Amino acid sequence: MAPLYDYEDFLKLEEPYPLWCGQYTPGSGYMLHVQNPANGETIASAHTPSEEDVASVVEVAHKMYADGVWALASRQHRADVLDKAAELLAASLDKLIAWEVMQTGRPIREMKAQVPSLVRWFRYYAALLRTEERAVLPTMGSLHNWVDRVALGVVVQITPFNHPLLIAVKKLVPALAAGNSVILKPSELTPVTSLLLGPILTEAGLPEGVFSVLPGLGSTVGNWLVSHKLVRKVDITGGTNAGRAIGSIVGGNLARYTAELGGKAPLIVFQSASVDAAVNGIAFGSFIASGQTCVASTRILVHNSIIDEVRQKLILKAQSIVERMGSPFHPASTMGPVISDKQLRHIEALVKSALDDGAKLLHGGSRMRGTSSIDDTDFGKGYFYPPTILDLGSAAEPKAPIWKTSDSDLSIETRLWNEEAFGPVVVLVGFDNEPQAVGLANDTIYGLGAALWTTDLSQSFRISEHIRAGIVWVNTHHRNDPSSPWGGLTASSGVGSENGVEAYRAYTMTKSTIINYATTKECLDDDWFADDAKDVRYG
Repeated sequence: MAPLYDYEDFLKLEEPYPLWCGQYTPGSGYMLHVQNPANGETIASAHTPSEEDVASVVEVAHKMYADGVWALASRQHRADVLDKAAELLAASLDKLIAWEVMQTGRPIREMKAQVPSLVRWFRYYAALLRTEERAVLPTMGSLHNWVDRVALGVVVQITPFNHPLLIAVKKLVPALAAGNSVILKPSELTPVTSLLLGPILTEAGLPEGVFSVLPGLGSTVGNWLVSHKLVRKVDITGGTNAGRAIGSIVGGNLARYTAELGGKAPLIVFQSASVDAAVNGIAFGSFIASGQTCVASTRILVHNSIIDEVRQKLILKAQSIVERMGSPFHPASTMGPVISDKQLRHIEALVKSALDDGAKLLHGGSRMRGTSSIDDTDFGKGYFYPPTILDLGSAAEPKAPIWKTSDSDLSIETRLWNEEAFGPVVVLVGFDNEPQAVGLANDTIYGLGAALWTTDLSQSFRISEHIRAGIVWVNTHHRNDPSSPWGGLTASSGVGSENGVEAYRAYTMTKSTIINYATTKECLDDDWFADDAKDVRYG
């Protein structure tokens, strides 16, 4: 079957890509070369800024904020611009989808589902601007006190490679809705679609200088941005170590900070679950995006009474995925490569360490070679790794049965139990009862996502209350909506959350205005320093 897109046409567009600073502008830094992880070929180049370029862009963004061109525009106007951006984004889907497939290697099936959904974020925050109510506070005396939410100023957003457009839009839209000036630093591995957002927003009516895209390495461009004294908020998605390092810089500048960091999500299958539905859920939660998501269900906990059936059906599901892997542009392709050779080697090392620790390999376990059975894709040219399942057997009673507070009492010592592989790799562990399942689920320093499968309604409520995670799914996984908060409960999984009213408010400051509407006589009677020394008010 022929690929859906003649994507070679897209390679001829605007290359190398300049910086976006309200218009395409050459950068004076180094040149990034973007690879297609499915075949290792360079598909694009992008300019990066020098330190001087970064400083200039931040200063322009601050000036735009201070001038109030966007920050003081009416909420109705900002909503109109976001709605227009949604319309223009929808009209650009073919190009955006093709580039997302090329730079991430994710199958076109995934991107055809994910990228169109981003229109909802623009629509949601436009609606929020039009319907948001502001508080009028009860005050004493002839006073009228109302509270506004005003923009913070210059905001820096740092996004990863795994969902380039999705994560950029999740961060960008509430920040713009609030009136901020935004500078986006996309992953150096996947910068193209972020750069393509610039013209869409400008055509929608966003003033020049309010939104900029500066690709580059975190150690250079990222560091220059988060260190700048005019930056009032930093919002990142990335690894826990990077999040801590950036947080210390941001804290030194007394700026605000949101971070969506690591995860090691458990997925619990209880005795009452539909095994077939649970296996489908495991496959989706674990292998979508080739397992390169922060909420990937990487620790599969199954009641021992059904673990044999789950094991057998999960192996068959993994085999069926491999049989239909091929070019990411093939419409039937089920799973693409991981992002880079470096990432692939990291996955291999973690799997090897688990096998050395006694794990049993049920499926996968080594990089893919040979040719696809659905097309002529040569797996050896890319960074393909199959769905991999390792069995750790039945766990002993966890040391932390409910809420873990540290990583000093982990009950399973295998690195793959505790560390993010960020690839299509899961470990299977059996349990006998609810306390054991909860203890195993919480047996991690992370607390971002979790899922459980059960047809027992009371059990779903009971267990979800005790799972330490910011997002708990029941009989589903990886659901994401603009209105639904997305963030972790532990420091290792981040600070703050994306989506919803909370994300919008996190990009604002409260401003209280108090008006005295007393008569002139009442004001004169309210003289603190009058000669008669009468009682006076306070507050």
